Amino acid sequence: MTTAARQRSAATLGTPLLVAAIVLVALNLRGPIVAVSPVVDAVRADLGVSAGVAGLLTSLPVLAFALASPPASWLIGRIGAERAMLVGLAVLAAGVVLRSADGVAGALVGTALIGAGITVGNIVVPVVIGRDFPHRSGPLLGVYTATMNVGSMITLSLTVPIAAGTGWRLALCAYLVLTVAAAVVWSLATRRREAPVDTPDDGSTPARAPWGRPVGWLLLLAFAGQSFSYYGLTAWLPEILRDLRGLDTASAGVASSLFQILAVVGALVTPLVARRTSLRLAFLPVAAGFLALPGGLLVAPALWPLWCSLAGAAQGGGFTVIFSACLAASRDATENRRMAAFVQGGGYLLGALGPWLLGAVHESVAPPAWDVPLAVVLGALVVLAVAGAAAVTRVRSQ
Repeated sequence: MTTAARQRSAATLGTPLLVAAIVLVALNLRGPIVAVSPVVDAVRADLGVSAGVAGLLTSLPVLAFALASPPASWLIGRIGAERAMLVGLAVLAAGVVLRSADGVAGALVGTALIGAGITVGNIVVPVVIGRDFPHRSGPLLGVYTATMNVGSMITLSLTVPIAAGTGWRLALCAYLVLTVAAAVVWSLATRRREAPVDTPDDGSTPARAPWGRPVGWLLLLAFAGQSFSYYGLTAWLPEILRDLRGLDTASAGVASSLFQILAVVGALVTPLVARRTSLRLAFLPVAAGFLALPGGLLVAPALWPLWCSLAGAAQGGGFTVIFSACLAASRDATENRRMAAFVQGGGYLLGALGPWLLGAVHESVAPPAWDVPLAVVLGALVVLAVAGAAAVTRVRSQ
């Protein structure tokens, strides 16, 4: 470890406190987005907007992930990961308040700010994990990924009961308590750290641009396949199962829950597999499990609980593997930050197209059917499988 790295490590008030800060930040990185879904009908009625405009309240942040990644990366390099995270949490909090303040314009601008604030956290957390926990980065990335899903489940479970007593506006603001808690603990855990992160650890080797490296493009393609499939299936899976299997709304909701909840298992188990074997072997069940959902629904839709469970675990594991590979392909915090921003920028840009494209393809078929949209998802997951396998193999050989 270099002198600078030792100084940064010594400046921490304690490893448990930094881990707690990462967990609290992770609780804020998906929950504020999905919190809208359970009360979307009330939001539409109150604001007087169409279903398409209401849909922007959940899809706009994903587009913001893509567009805000380059400026977020610049901000982190300029003021440091520690301060940038606090800026991101402040922007997130401002967006949550503005979204509930009043009017359609406020809701949309607030939603965009939520996406921009979360983008900073999307990049900062993997950078800090790779920098401060180099020998435990895989398991901690798994905990981080699992906690994001837990945050989503908390908001999906509690928003409706809170809204029943306070209305949707205050219900969506209720989770600011998590944002404030994350900011306080993060500030305590990192307050003595030096701000700049753009100096390579050895002080001599310049950082490599991710767009100039084949592994960067392979990881971008893999994450694009994952994001496109995840957001597309998240948006349409209940309707797909209602049409294919005649499930009622409650049963279709169970399927969606399996797809989301099992991600926690995949996120926690995959790093353990990678640690005992290799990143490449850990990726194989991820690719196979994710492919099982569209493939299984096409050939054996009656087994939908199995396909949803396998794909749920795979999507949690896939996120962990891809960003573990980003860490492994980076020599220092600067390369890791740029790699994470590059992969997320391109991946989320294509991911934002998933819900729209699958819906458009579904409606273009006469009569409307889900075979072609599922085939599109299958194609995206083949890209994930091929690019991901090539990326983790290349990382291993470096």
